[in-house]
Amino acid sequence: MIISCTGSSGSQNLTWYNNATITQITEDPDNPENLLRISIGISAQVFYISKKDPAYTSLLEKLNQSLKKGKTYNIGIENKTNLIKQVNEIK
Repeated sequence: MIISCTGSSGSQNLTWYNNATITQITEDPDNPENLLRISIGISAQVFYISKKDPAYTSLLEKLNQSLKKGKTYNIGIENKTNLIKQVNEIK
């Protein structure tokens, strides 16, 4: 699996992980009521999704597809927060 990380100066200030596959989804031990911990790729880089994010259900659905079916996505991480803000299908 190849993962590339590219910076973006877009309006949402996101860093993109392209062709990424999720390797683990768990509740954050420090804040389980608000965050899920998401591991991306073989190098197990850890990011989070907020359970309070309006797009939480949609994000989690795509992340679960990646985890369970090995589907790859382009994943946008908000700079300075490590929160996953976008999960886009690869075109």
